[in-house]
Amino acid sequence: MTPESPVTPGTPVLAAGALVWRDTDGGRELLLVERTQHRDLSLPKGKLDPGETLPECAAREIEEETGLRVSLGAPLGTSEYRLPDDRDKVVYYWQAFVDSDEVARAPFEANGEIHALHWMPFAEAKAACTYTHDVTIIERFEERLSRGHEHTFPIVALRHGKAASAFSWEGSDADRPLTERGERQSASIAGGIAAFGPTRLFTSDAVRCVQTVAPLAALTGLAVKPRSDISQESTVDPREALGRRIGKAVRKRRGTVLCSHAPIIPEIVTAVVHTTDALESERTHRASMLHTAEFTVLHVSAGERPDLVALETHGPPAD
Repeated sequence: MTPESPVTPGTPVLAAGALVWRDTDGGRELLLVERTQHRDLSLPKGKLDPGETLPECAAREIEEETGLRVSLGAPLGTSEYRLPDDRDKVVYYWQAFVDSDEVARAPFEANGEIHALHWMPFAEAKAACTYTHDVTIIERFEERLSRGHEHTFPIVALRHGKAASAFSWEGSDADRPLTERGERQSASIAGGIAAFGPTRLFTSDAVRCVQTVAPLAALTGLAVKPRSDISQESTVDPREALGRRIGKAVRKRRGTVLCSHAPIIPEIVTAVVHTTDALESERTHRASMLHTAEFTVLHVSAGERPDLVALETHGPPAD
């Protein structure tokens, strides 16, 4: 899901947004925006900026268009359509809940891009949407509602950025630092991970892993918690440690990032799959085969049953 840049003829225009919803005394409502120029009603979204990940774009666009700061929930897929200039456009969507305090914090004022915000019950919103592809996204979320999966929390498996070569590094493997490319990668993915609103940040105690999460920690204010038992050099079975750590995160419904090494990433994904009683599949296998600085987000239901609702993989923009 990492976009290519710059856009060239024949390359789809990429954008991201969210189905933003809230609970009120009168029932559940979702948000449509009325654009100033077009005066259409649609889900909030915007184009991807150079060097930006898709989740980061979605969170940024929601705040710019509506003033609301959201944490992304599970993905809702894409809308794809043809633009007037004959280019294809692909828009990635997530579900995003906001509470009454956040709505009150960010009173909206009309601007050159958005004329008004409209909170509507779902049936009314579907009837009011200008575009049928927005209705499709709303219906996907309604399916989630029917299964009790409207609230989710993330478990993020993150592979460290590009590190100094093991063949030329003269110190211990655990002391190998990130290269300049690895540092750029780590900085470029921080906003994408932060968009999901994690609340815990664990990492292998290897230098390259600690350095990888440093930009994320600086952005979110989360404390970095290095742990030797999730390192590839651990003297204990990392599967047992991961099982305990992920089991606790799921029980407490805590969004958690775990940064480690290529051999450990599949164990993180497997631990989430087993903890949520999901089934291992080709998709979960692919989600665990990460390149440097890629991350897989496993979305777990915060409802009565901690089901694995969805998963997605992102990486650093091309550099």
